[in-house]
Amino acid sequence: MDTSSNLAAATGSVVGVVAVLAAGVIITGALVWAIRLGIKVRRREHRAPRPEEQPTLPPSGPVREVSERRAPDETPRAWKDGERLTPHELHSGGGRLGRDQRRPRWEDGSGGSFGSGGPGGS
Repeated sequence: MDTSSNLAAATGSVVGVVAVLAAGVIITGALVWAIRLGIKVRRREHRAPRPEEQPTLPPSGPVREVSERRAPDETPRAWKDGERLTPHELHSGGGRLGRDQRRPRWEDGSGGSFGSGGPGGS
């Protein structure tokens, strides 16, 4: 090897080192900027509520879940064939309380939601 090839190789590695250092400085600067921005945004936010400002239970005690079976409500028919019903012509979706409030259970020998109809298992 002669001196010119050694010089070219050294120049290439110096350029690579400088490029890596420049990239590191840019990334470090971006991270510092992001942290400063985060601190600035956090200072503008409302403070966390104090313990005495936290929500409390109502005087009647904790609210419990209500489970009830609703009866289906009939959908009104349109006056003419092919006419659409608009939302204001429909009832509210609540319906009314059903007569039977027992929870539905699977019948023996039914396949459940998979529709097999068999007893399942092996």
